[in-house]
Amino acid sequence: MTTGETYPRDMIGYGRTPPFADWPNNARVAVQFVINYEEGGENNILHGDAASEAFLSEIIGAAPWPGMRHMNMESIYEYGARAGFWRLHRMFTERSVPVTVYAVATAMARNAEAVAAMNEAGWEIATHGLKWIDYRDIPPDVEARHLAEAVRIHTEVAGARPLGFYQGRSSLNTIRLGMEEGGFLYCADSYADDLPYWLEGPRGPQLITPYTLDSNDMRFVTAQGFNSGDQFYAYLKDSFDALYAEGEVVPKMLSIGLHSRLVGRPGRAVSLARFIDYVLSHDRAWTPTRLDIARHWIHRHPPQGGWKPSRLTRTLFIERFGGVYEHSPWVAAAAYDVGFTSEADTAEGLAKALAAAAAKGTEEQKKALILAHPDLAGRLALARTLTAESAEEQASAGLDRLTPDELAKFTALNEAYRARFGFPFIMAVKGKSKADILASFQQRLGNDPGVETATALTEIDRIAALRLEDILR
Repeated sequence: MTTGETYPRDMIGYGRTPPFADWPNNARVAVQFVINYEEGGENNILHGDAASEAFLSEIIGAAPWPGMRHMNMESIYEYGARAGFWRLHRMFTERSVPVTVYAVATAMARNAEAVAAMNEAGWEIATHGLKWIDYRDIPPDVEARHLAEAVRIHTEVAGARPLGFYQGRSSLNTIRLGMEEGGFLYCADSYADDLPYWLEGPRGPQLITPYTLDSNDMRFVTAQGFNSGDQFYAYLKDSFDALYAEGEVVPKMLSIGLHSRLVGRPGRAVSLARFIDYVLSHDRAWTPTRLDIARHWIHRHPPQGGWKPSRLTRTLFIERFGGVYEHSPWVAAAAYDVGFTSEADTAEGLAKALAAAAAKGTEEQKKALILAHPDLAGRLALARTLTAESAEEQASAGLDRLTPDELAKFTALNEAYRARFGFPFIMAVKGKSKADILASFQQRLGNDPGVETATALTEIDRIAALRLEDILR
């Protein structure tokens, strides 16, 4: 090896200065639970495979049976779908702890009831590929076709396409293929960090949310693994305690990997329940889905060099810029579909492109866009349920610090304005004073409804432009 030789691995990462994760509510650690749903997608000659499954079961050291069904192996996997899944489902739903499911598409298709239960619980369902097989020697074009078919089946069965991807038994090509697919907010075939990180991919930046093989119930059925639930609990607790302590200075994430056929067994499930309750006893632990983590990271931690909208996938662009127009991601989608040049990589250029897309919306879309905005110092602000952007903007104008007399004035004006026009008063308040806003309120109450509708849409474009300056500065 010479010093000028290019090495294809990143051995440095964040180094001694990892980013501050700034999890919600000042959490020290994000604890993320994954249920791997593989039962019915494993190797089986019934599925067109050459041999029976030999991985992650109670039969330690199992070998594939070429051309034959392995009935003991099959029934172990069946347990996960028939009994173990429902035990875990009760455990998490009773505690209102969200879960990410890594779901094999063919397994999903064989148990629609379980998928319905995942959706009813509000769990994230990420794709775990088409089949639970080893992709190590699968040609890249075949693996790409499998991934496309997995997304198709997943979307059909679950009712929405997956935004996360974890192949698991991956190949050299898996991460690249996930990035090329273009529809994933995150890929998870990495064990390289305690925090998400960005990779530069063939279609622009791709977020990686690393997973785990150590805080994982698979070690119940591997050599030098966990012999009992007590060992599993102790390892998870130690992992949590270490990260919780570190999180006072540098918050991290902790992934917990689960399988219905493994920890779903009664003698192991109680250890998992104890750990969940232990996590919930800490007031600075966040229990999100992986998609929650990905979205948080996308909105708080841009790729190196900042956002370049012209180089983003459609999915990532809409995720980051879909909220620039309040609760109206259709504007970002329409602008993206027209196409971007490098001009859109500036706040001014992107604002122009988004405003043009908004202007081409239907009358119904424009009306909905106006109605999507909150009243200034209204009930949503008082209830602290504004979007983060709206809350920050209203606070910048002092609308979160009104005297009783000022609040009464804003309330009366909001009511009068809505009674006259049928929609909220909209103004780009960033940099304005309370007096400026009240004066504009009074003046615009005298406008013709058509003029005021046009004024509201112009103010919405201004709000979007100011938000873009914050994102792309």
